[in-house]
Amino acid sequence: MNSIPGESRKISIAAAIIADASGRLLLVRKRGTSAFMQPGGKIEPHEEPVDALVRELREELGLVIDPTTATPLGLFLAKAANEPDSTVEAELFTVSIEADPVTAAEIEEMIWLDPGSAHDIELAPLTRDVVLGLFQRQKEFNDHFV
Repeated sequence: MNSIPGESRKISIAAAIIADASGRLLLVRKRGTSAFMQPGGKIEPHEEPVDALVRELREELGLVIDPTTATPLGLFLAKAANEPDSTVEAELFTVSIEADPVTAAEIEEMIWLDPGSAHDIELAPLTRDVVLGLFQRQKEFNDHFV
């Protein structure tokens, strides 16, 4: 695919915001990279975002997710963490999990991050610039109405 110089290539992904009972976020780091990010991955041609999310969570973390339980948050743009001159168009979902995730496929490392200590770790732009803000607003909303 040819691109115009200076024009960013768009990568369509589906990604999950998964938190534990302590309010920590599940993040992954792919093999050969340094930034932690939301679990998820590229949406295949003719694949619905939620189906891509279910597939990626199964392949990368061994999680079996019922697609009807994934709550869509919308489409968000951010600079791609691992592909120069690229932008991710991320369909974000909140997902609750019952089982413990286990790294598989291209995932080298998995962590549960306390958002308050996010400055201590390299985060993908989507996680740093979008997800942490969404997560904090959701937490404040839940704290206010619980």
